[in-house]
Amino acid sequence: MLAKCYSGAINGVEASTVEIEVYSVKSTSSFAIVGLPDAAVKEAKDRVSTALKNSGYRTKEEFSVTVNLAPADVRKEGPIYDLPIAIGLLKATHRLRTEELGEYALVGELSLSGEVRRVRGILPIVMEMRRIGRRAVLVPEENVDEASVVDGIDVIPVRTLREAAQYLAGEERIEPRFTDLASLVESGRDEGDDFADVRGQQMAKRAIEVAVAGGHNMLMIGSPGSGKTMLARRIPSILPPMTAEEALEVSKVHSVAGREKGAGTFVTRRPFRAPHHTVSSIGLLGGGAHPVPGEVSLAHRGVLFLDEFAEFPRQALETLRQPLEDGHVGVSRAAAACDYPSRFMLVAAMNPCPCGYYNSARECRCSQSQILKYQRRVSGPLLDRIDIQVGISEVPFADLDSMEPGEPSSAVRERVVRARAVQRERYRGIPGVFTNADAKSRDLRDICKLTAGAQAEIRRTISRMNLSARAYDRVLRVARTAADLAGLDAVGEEQILEACSWRQLDQEGGRDSFWA
Repeated sequence: MLAKCYSGAINGVEASTVEIEVYSVKSTSSFAIVGLPDAAVKEAKDRVSTALKNSGYRTKEEFSVTVNLAPADVRKEGPIYDLPIAIGLLKATHRLRTEELGEYALVGELSLSGEVRRVRGILPIVMEMRRIGRRAVLVPEENVDEASVVDGIDVIPVRTLREAAQYLAGEERIEPRFTDLASLVESGRDEGDDFADVRGQQMAKRAIEVAVAGGHNMLMIGSPGSGKTMLARRIPSILPPMTAEEALEVSKVHSVAGREKGAGTFVTRRPFRAPHHTVSSIGLLGGGAHPVPGEVSLAHRGVLFLDEFAEFPRQALETLRQPLEDGHVGVSRAAAACDYPSRFMLVAAMNPCPCGYYNSARECRCSQSQILKYQRRVSGPLLDRIDIQVGISEVPFADLDSMEPGEPSSAVRERVVRARAVQRERYRGIPGVFTNADAKSRDLRDICKLTAGAQAEIRRTISRMNLSARAYDRVLRVARTAADLAGLDAVGEEQILEACSWRQLDQEGGRDSFWA
């Protein structure tokens, strides 16, 4: 007998439909899986056979079983087909009485005892099943929180193979699970450490506020203990809440990666990723023998914090240039070619020299050649893509007690949220564009309306600083964000001067003057 049901295959952060056909005939016992399966899929025959026996589905008859995973030219990976293969086999061997199996989609790994285990990539698969019109999708209980945000399709949580079979046979009733996406996103605010703990550093806090408000990349340079990491770790407390569309984008990436602590739940807070400086290019960008998203994609719509920026491998840093510019990563391997989103805000922190004390109160032990070599670990093309470059000065210990507490994060967040609301309205109807940093270069002329004074100032400053065309675009974006924070319709001279003051390192001789 032939049985048919549906599941999905992951490519990048999207899913495609996989039709599982199971054919059985009474004959000498055999079990074959075809349709370009990987090793994990081929091993399903042993997991499925044992899970069926331990779930009470024993038979004295022997069957020759063939499982076809269509389309046959799409590679199938992972244990997600265990549950649909088992259910298809029960139907094909007349141990499951249902005429509507083709209306269902099934996803799940089976243990030898018949329990259904969580899988990665559940969110895009459920969205694909809704697209092709399946009535319901059976998912592991551990994945239901993540899958149930997709409306328009019944999401049925199952814990065991027998429970799934009884539900499909009409012997057991399981209520579909649904989670209201808007309410879930609304509850996902991340308070984090508060900026009220930061004394002094007014310029750095202003730079961070502008960077977060517009989604701009920034670099902080200062000696050890000046507060670079402390400032960066407080950025989550002023990040605006995600929209439902952004939350779906982010959750699809984390669902496909499937390696997060507590994976299987929907992502409601903007990511804040802080990989160690020993991370490889593949760990940062993504890929591997079986491609998975890297740190730049796991930070999508959030923050990628690279502490000790100059200590990262040069090759790894240079891989950031394309995702910073394009907002996505193309990974090509022999097994697959994938595309992952990577629209993140880069926050980097570094020392000015190997010992860290160049131009500080302490004595620097580095030679001029060592200092120059260290600073040049960050290339000019990479600096050109960093909108805001700010120096962090040490606050004397004697002044810390006399200073008033800093402005609380809640007050800064309110301004950031207002500025983001202005940008969201500005880019309404443009897919994937939420902030000034996301805006297309061709739209800058309309977006960044300049006053007469601002037009004259930007011509003078850009000519004097000898900035590239890309840097000019980024100056306009930062100035537009500063104007949004000030509630201005047009960008003024003050905003242009502020934006240009944060572009010193990428001009000729700028590194020396910045730290002098």
